[in-house]
Amino acid sequence: MSTRWSGVRSGVMDGAIAVGVAAALLVTGLSGQHSAAPLDLLGYALLAAGGLALAARRRAPVPVLALTGLCAVGYQAAGFDVPAVAYLFAVYTSVRTGHRAITVAASVAMLALLPLAALASGLHDTGEAFAQARGALELAWLIAAGAAGEALRQAERRADEAERTREETARRRADEERLHIARELHDSLTHQISIIKVQAEVAVHVARKRGEQVPEALLAIQEAGREATRELRATLEALRDDDTAPPRGLDHVADLVERARTAGLDATLTIGGQRHEVPAAVDRTVYRIVQESLTNIARHAAAETASVRIDYRPDGLAIRVDDDGRATPGTPPVPGVGLLGMRERVTALGGHLRAAPRGEGGFTVQAELPVERTS
Repeated sequence: MSTRWSGVRSGVMDGAIAVGVAAALLVTGLSGQHSAAPLDLLGYALLAAGGLALAARRRAPVPVLALTGLCAVGYQAAGFDVPAVAYLFAVYTSVRTGHRAITVAASVAMLALLPLAALASGLHDTGEAFAQARGALELAWLIAAGAAGEALRQAERRADEAERTREETARRRADEERLHIARELHDSLTHQISIIKVQAEVAVHVARKRGEQVPEALLAIQEAGREATRELRATLEALRDDDTAPPRGLDHVADLVERARTAGLDATLTIGGQRHEVPAAVDRTVYRIVQESLTNIARHAAAETASVRIDYRPDGLAIRVDDDGRATPGTPPVPGVGLLGMRERVTALGGHLRAAPRGEGGFTVQAELPVERTS
């Protein structure tokens, strides 16, 4: 939006400059002794055309340079002793956009053509023609216009380089921070999760060896330990490899529902609509929404049933997770880290998230994620 507004503002400014220069050239031309002869009318037209051409100087600097130069030569040949102001503006813009060689060649041609144009008007002898040409295009002003354009071009180039350097520094710092987080996660969590996983598996193994029935809670701990290990490994790979490891997504939502059933929750999964490809970010976000919702149900809701519904729509995805837990209408949810994380993910993708108690009791999480389809 800011880039578009900047372009509109630059266009308005160029238009104003073009009109101002054209008006100044016409006023200067009208101040001379000219009639309504066809040649004089052509001169007025060239004065106006040279000035108005500046409206396109940013979009087409080289064509505008050529056009303003030809107009200046033309109205000099028509007998108008008017400075080539429009051409100086065109020189400045052409040099600023990096067309230095073309600008130098055009300016040398202009310095040669203007005396010939003054001679062609038939109003001056050779000495007067050269004097008029110098007055129309002072060499000092020509050099100043080119120097100003080059100075601004160099300043913009240095600013771009500085911006690129800042971006590279920021990326390098982000990479370093990502690796630091990966090391911290590995050192602080991997060992503890491994202990939980090993202890749960040993307990299950001992119970089965003794012929005892393995408690459902212990099986759930074992599976949760395995899943936590897989998730942590995937997170560490993503942090170390800049998200090159394939994360979990829609194809793994059924696994989440199955694990919820193993933990004792009567969970169901319904998928509606015609399935289509979705961006990787949407794919990951759906998985995280369902994962966090089912985790919250298991930890806090004291629910017996839960339903997960994913609807494919032509322009997006709709996710809804309901439970029959102890949440009641009028009781706002406590915005924990999980809920805030879901909201941030959905908002970053341009979607909407609603998490609130249901009217009939229990809690609902609803998310709508837009999807731009290429076909």
